[in-house]
Amino acid sequence: MTSMTWKALALCAAFAAAAPVAAQDANQPVASHSDWSVYVAGSPKECYVMTQPKNSDARRGGASVKVERGLIRLFVTFRPADEVANEVSFSSGYPLAEPVRVEVGADTFSLSPGTGDANDWAWPATPADDARLVAAMRRGAEAKVTGVSTRGTTTIDTFSLIGFTAAITEAEERCR
Repeated sequence: MTSMTWKALALCAAFAAAAPVAAQDANQPVASHSDWSVYVAGSPKECYVMTQPKNSDARRGGASVKVERGLIRLFVTFRPADEVANEVSFSSGYPLAEPVRVEVGADTFSLSPGTGDANDWAWPATPADDARLVAAMRRGAEAKVTGVSTRGTTTIDTFSLIGFTAAITEAEERCR
């Protein structure tokens, strides 16, 4: 099984357990730091930080369009039992047609979409890419995530990074 497949399966399983609860706002964060929330779940233990976009724009043929999307979130996850730290993931709310572009300040990163039932999620290709993206997020003020749906719609989601450093530091400490 490839690293990307393993990431997709692991994160989808973890999120699937929390998604119905999170969607109803019943799954309470253990801490909040400005625009980011910290969660601790599962056995084995998993810690993650999550935020939703401050702004979303959808365009088709250069014009703004209204689209229906599922859950749009940006995550960073720690799973100590699997020796996973700083794993970045993006939930687009629609099936992705191509890699997702993330801009943080002057830095640009690529996230690869999952396959099958996980094609509405995207991750950096390697742990080193995760680490570089997290380092940029710690320095940045916002992350702009651009994706293209299988229907050809381009979306631009803007996520605030206010509180990110405090949130990720707490998640890392809770999952030591």
